[in-house]
Amino acid sequence: MNGGERPDLWGPLRLHTPARVGLGRSGNALPVRRLLEFQLAHAQARDAVHQPVDFRSVRESLTGLPIVEVRSSAPDRTAYLRRPDLGRRVHPADLARLLEVGACDLVVVVADGLSATAVHRHAAPLLEELRPRLGSVGTASVVLASQARVALGDEIGERVGARLVVVLIGERPGLSAADSLGAYLTYAPRIGRLDAERNCLSNIHPPTGLGYRTAARALASLMARSLRLGLSGVGLTCDDSPLPIDPP
Repeated sequence: MNGGERPDLWGPLRLHTPARVGLGRSGNALPVRRLLEFQLAHAQARDAVHQPVDFRSVRESLTGLPIVEVRSSAPDRTAYLRRPDLGRRVHPADLARLLEVGACDLVVVVADGLSATAVHRHAAPLLEELRPRLGSVGTASVVLASQARVALGDEIGERVGARLVVVLIGERPGLSAADSLGAYLTYAPRIGRLDAERNCLSNIHPPTGLGYRTAARALASLMARSLRLGLSGVGLTCDDSPLPIDPP
C-alpha cells in the first residue's frame, strides 16, 4: 500500500467482465463514481427502448437490393410495449407494400425491437458482412420494420413466399449493453411459428459482444444447413466447429 490507500483487488477481474463487481463503498452507500455509472447505464437502456428508429444508414448500405419499409399493428411505442401481440402482425395499411418485395428465397427483416440504438449502430455493418455470403441461399430482399417483434418476420416471410426469414432486431437492453442486436432464423416462415422453431444469434455488439464477421459467418452457416435439412429451431443443432473470432 502507498500513502494508506488500499489496493484494488477487484481491478484485474473488472478488465474481463462488464459485470458490476467490487464496486466498493463510501460509508453505507456506493461511491459517487459507481452510482453515476449505474445511472448512466440505466438512462442509456431507457433511451434505447424509447428512441425512434432511423433506417437511413441501413438503406444507404444496401444499394442493389429490394427494400420495403413497413410498420407493425402497434400504433405507438406505448402500445408496442404493453401489447406484444400487436408487434407480431403487419399493419393492415402496409400489407400492400409487401407485394413490392416479390418472390425471394430469403427475406431479411431489420426491426427496431427493444433497442433502436442496436439497429443504428450494428444493422448496416452486419448486413455488409452477411451480403457476400448469401450466394448459396438464392435471391434476397430486405424489409425494414418498425414497432416490430421477432414473430413479425413470420407473417412477412409467409406473405412473400420466402424459404427463410432472418430477423435482425434490437434486443432488450441491460445495464451492461444497451445496443445488443439479435439475429433470428426461421425456415418456412408462417404465422404461428413457435420460438422453438427458430435459431438465435444474440449479443451482437462489437467490440465487447459478438463481432460482425463472426456473426455473419455463423448465420450463413446456419442458413445453408437449414436449407439443406429443411428445418430450423431445436432440430437444427449447432455446428461442432468453433466460431471464428473477429481479429482485434
